[in-house]
Amino acid sequence: MPRRGQVKEKAGDRLVDRVGLGVLAAQFPDVLVDRVVAEAGRRERRTRDLPAALMVRYVVALALFPSDGYDEVMRQVKLAD
Repeated sequence: MPRRGQVKEKAGDRLVDRVGLGVLAAQFPDVLVDRVVAEAGRRERRTRDLPAALMVRYVVALALFPSDGYDEVMRQVKLAD
């Protein structure tokens, strides 16, 4: 479902069409994200469907792709993992 006030860009104009989230994952590998989450004291206490490292990537992706809906952004994040 699109976010309120969301404006869809034309195909080819989106950042995701030019740079994939794989680039983000390469620049910020799992080890680094896990270390930062642990240093911030935000490591989950139990195994979750949405671990802290995935949520960090999701929030960054939401900022990078504001014209995409929440579900589409999560789909892209999961594909990049």
